[in-house]
Amino acid sequence: MDALRPNRPTLDALRHMAVGEVIVLPAEHLSLLQADAREAVEAARRLADWIEAAIALRYEQRAIAARGAAGKDTGTVRFQDGAVEVVAELPKRVEWDQGRLAALAEQIRTGGEDPTEYLEVSFKVSERAYAAWPERIRQAFEPARIVRTGRPSYRLTILSETARRDSPHAGSLGSIG
Repeated sequence: MDALRPNRPTLDALRHMAVGEVIVLPAEHLSLLQADAREAVEAARRLADWIEAAIALRYEQRAIAARGAAGKDTGTVRFQDGAVEVVAELPKRVEWDQGRLAALAEQIRTGGEDPTEYLEVSFKVSERAYAAWPERIRQAFEPARIVRTGRPSYRLTILSETARRDSPHAGSLGSIG
């Protein structure tokens, strides 16, 4: 099959071909181009993962410090590194122990209250509702609540000189040299 490679268009050449030209290529060429495209996508994915890992290593401690300064364990923080604004996101993923929630639902029912005021039928608890509950109810549910974090992400934006000057994050936590 390698004998077909010199006679077929490359992925770069394919970008400039009309679809009518592509559909008349020999099936073997299409198969090889498809394989090349999949390999290119996988290589790009590996490269993107490598870059994301490097960015995470560079900014992880600053993001942790910024969240600490803001009094939060998860969520979004912003800081600058020179002309680049870094937006570091660490999503919160809350899970609930289904067995414990079922037992709590029964206790609420036995106590004469309607458990659906506190629980969804699938034994999921809205994080917003949980935060609004009275302390005694939250304390009862606390052992069933499991908080995990999602995958952190970082978005870098090169700022204009004006945006840098006017940014409320200018100089926050310093720059990495």
